[in-house]
Amino acid sequence: MKTSTKPKTRKSISKRFKITKNGKVLRRAVGQDHLLSKQTGHKRRRLRKMVEMSEAEAKKVKKLLAK
Repeated sequence: MKTSTKPKTRKSISKRFKITKNGKVLRRAVGQDHLLSKQTGHKRRRLRKMVEMSEAEAKKVKKLLAK
């Protein structure tokens, strides 16, 4: 007899993304790994914030997070 098991959470995905109370998926902004000295301070501060993902990408991430 087979019992259905819950899908496991992908731990690597759970560390990279956050899900808000309303179900939106947030990710880190791109462009902040290197070559930061040529960017303005305003842009560097703006890049620190989390960015909302598109619906199509968010759907895939939620599936990997088993939610």
